[in-house]
Amino acid sequence: MGRAELPEGKMSTQDPLDLWSRSDGDAELLQDLGWYHGNLSRHAAEALLLSNGWDGSYLLRDSNEQTGLYSLSVRAKDSVKHFHVEYTGYSFKFGFNEYSSLKDFVKHFANQPLIGSETGTLMVLKHPYPRVVEEPSIYESVRVHTAMQTGRTESDLVPTAPSLGTKEGYLTKQGGLVKTWKTRWFTLHRNELKYFKDQMSPEPIRILDLRECSAVQFDYSQERVNCFCLVFPFRTFYLCAKTGVEADEWIKILRWKLSQIRKQLNREESTIRSQSFIFK
Repeated sequence: MGRAELPEGKMSTQDPLDLWSRSDGDAELLQDLGWYHGNLSRHAAEALLLSNGWDGSYLLRDSNEQTGLYSLSVRAKDSVKHFHVEYTGYSFKFGFNEYSSLKDFVKHFANQPLIGSETGTLMVLKHPYPRVVEEPSIYESVRVHTAMQTGRTESDLVPTAPSLGTKEGYLTKQGGLVKTWKTRWFTLHRNELKYFKDQMSPEPIRILDLRECSAVQFDYSQERVNCFCLVFPFRTFYLCAKTGVEADEWIKILRWKLSQIRKQLNREESTIRSQSFIFK
């Protein structure tokens, strides 16, 4: 676990949740902090930040090591770093800084501080990751259900990390300058929609940042069926699926992604406004 340098201190036996309310009479609680995730595990924190977060997204959670110790999990590009936040019995310490209340701690993060890990990675804390996040409600009907390998037991099941809100598959795309249609392999991961020449191609032809996309909708202007479009400031991309069901699935999950992006931006703007008011 990457961790910032922390002075040593004896851990208190008091309830840490009560101690976060120490703010000269203010009745603030750690549970009221929107980016505190409680007993979320390290593994789950990494899955959340890598699947739906951005570079600079972060969250606070209970440390798995001992009571009174918390972990700040921060996404740094394609990895997640973890840092200790320690309660010493009198104050909270993060790196070389010390805070006597939750208000001071939050105020520090509102300024988007730069932190560095012992491995040399530098990160700007930009986006607090909310504890409550909606998940896409997209389900498919079972058409085939048969055992592919017999004789296997529950001990043969190896769980893998979940990835929220991802999709991939072939779509037919209209060209930008030359209005011909070509089949491309598309992958949706985090806030990026990539398309490749085919499924085996190692490098994408293009990466579309969904934070720049303003709308996803069915399209009936083309002489094709099962089409939809993605509207960007610089261009509208026209795509067609093999079936109407598949087109509907793409539209649903892309719209869900856009809704999450907008909610995240609204939360950040609201947080900035409220913190600017509180700490004037």
